[in-house]
Amino acid sequence: MYNREEEILEQYKVEIRSTVKGRGALCCDTDKGTMLLKEFRGSGERAVFLHDILEYLCDGGFSAETIVLSKEEEVLVKDEINNTSYLLKNWYLGRECDVRNRDDILAAVRKLAEFHKLTAGYKGTIPEFLKAEQDSLLQEYERHNRELNKVKNYIRNKNKKNEFEMLFMKVYESYKNQAREVTEQLKKQSADLGEEVKKQMRGLCHGDYNQHNVLNSQGEWVLLNFEQMTYDILVQDLANFIRKILEKYNWNTGLGIEMITAYDNIRKMLPEELEQLYLRLAYPKKYWKIANHYCSSRKSWISGRDIEKLEKVIEQESSRKQFLKMLFYFTTQGKYDILYENKNQT
Repeated sequence: MYNREEEILEQYKVEIRSTVKGRGALCCDTDKGTMLLKEFRGSGERAVFLHDILEYLCDGGFSAETIVLSKEEEVLVKDEINNTSYLLKNWYLGRECDVRNRDDILAAVRKLAEFHKLTAGYKGTIPEFLKAEQDSLLQEYERHNRELNKVKNYIRNKNKKNEFEMLFMKVYESYKNQAREVTEQLKKQSADLGEEVKKQMRGLCHGDYNQHNVLNSQGEWVLLNFEQMTYDILVQDLANFIRKILEKYNWNTGLGIEMITAYDNIRKMLPEELEQLYLRLAYPKKYWKIANHYCSSRKSWISGRDIEKLEKVIEQESSRKQFLKMLFYFTTQGKYDILYENKNQT
């Protein structure tokens, strides 16, 4: 049936053979290969920058999606009726990074390091709207700390507490102290860093680096979905990916060190970046996320799933502390080789 997407596709120099809808986009088989038509909610300036940086990556031999220009050489095509903008991307078919496969995980980490290393050489102008504030992470953690305190006060003042609330309060002091200590250490690091080091630590971040956006297509790893790209501290991508993986592996120290080493072998990290990585992983973000979900939900009814999530966080705490202890040693002593050789002892 003739629809709005097909009308949008007529504005491109491609012959559409067939289309399949999925995940909020339209996958297209064309005479120029597989493409993906996707709604774009960002600004026109962001879309133009994405086109340029993806072309830069492609020219550098890096496998990633690219954006197809319209017949009018425009990055975005607008549906005036629905006031919606679209991007058409050159797309890849394949399998996502398998988080059950160690080789896949390490390949994804290396792909991230290659992305960070290559984009460091980009000579184009970085738009101001892309740049995060220098102390954005500190501001984020201070806000999270206030939110944790707010949840604690709410629960404490309740006369009758449910199972989730009693469990939350049982471990609150421990996680509150962790959050406060990390925030203070981050504040100290921020004050001590020189401007040149701050500059070296920042770069183009993917912004949404997870297993769903790293694809193995015919034996080649491809990076997708750059819409959340920012200019910020680079290790945020690595920290977010490591946290998500290690939560699935009960904070396995050996795997964690392997991931850090795999990244560092391609893009050597500064000691200050390793410290930042440690602080990001040491902050009790999962506990905060559970608290935040509780705060925004209907508190008269707590799902069993929320209790299970909190129980899992508590259950993993010992392994998490063991990993952080090793990472702290890794960070302060810089003994990569010793850790890498001992990675399978934990």
